[in-house]
Amino acid sequence: MKFRIALLFALILSMLAANTALAQTEELTLSFSRDFGYSSGTGDIQGTFSMKVSGPDDLVRVEFYIDETKIVEDAEAPFRLQFITDNYPLGLHEMYAIGYTADGREYRSRVVTANFVSADEGWQAAGKIAIPLIVVVFGAILLSVAVPMLIGRGKRDELPLGAERKYGLRGGSICPKCKRPFALPLFSMNLGFSKLARCPYCRKMNAVRVQPLVKLREAERAELEQAEGQVPEISEEEKLKKELDDSKYQGM
Repeated sequence: MKFRIALLFALILSMLAANTALAQTEELTLSFSRDFGYSSGTGDIQGTFSMKVSGPDDLVRVEFYIDETKIVEDAEAPFRLQFITDNYPLGLHEMYAIGYTADGREYRSRVVTANFVSADEGWQAAGKIAIPLIVVVFGAILLSVAVPMLIGRGKRDELPLGAERKYGLRGGSICPKCKRPFALPLFSMNLGFSKLARCPYCRKMNAVRVQPLVKLREAERAELEQAEGQVPEISEEEKLKKELDDSKYQGM
């Protein structure tokens, strides 16, 4: 019976010691960031990176290590190390930090493992990521600009001034050039708070914002008022005919 009690007591002490050690390990937090260069997201890095440490309030100094070699000792917060991967051999490296408090306690951070790659390999990998993104961006521009222009080439929307429109799922906007409201095309490109769209009336490409229906209806009414105030234009042939008709009565 005494043996069992002693065994249970020893087990409790070992658990408390393990929890204390774990707490000490967790109190020193190591963060890893890219300042300039390439990071694959899976451990391959190249360029300039930083390790930063935070810990207990009484942390007085931190030692930064790469592969068991102390790179620098920082005695002033914020505790930080900046390094360049090209200054170290290519391949896998382990990075961690050891911190010390004012009363002599020691804390260890987690170990970060990274694969240092060459600059050429980093640029090649970055290119594999960037090129598809560029293709997607230019494809979006092609859809939002070139396709509507080709579809509407040689075809002018002759919708009467003041006519009520249907603006569809994309909504409508008002052309800043001719002031006429129009429905946004399906492939209009987003530019943050505005969209790149081509007016179907004046054929100008502009960055426009989606307008509420009440504003669009006001623009339609403004078109109608403009149409009512316009004097109908006559062709040159009609002008010449009118002049001939008027000349018949001038000698009378």
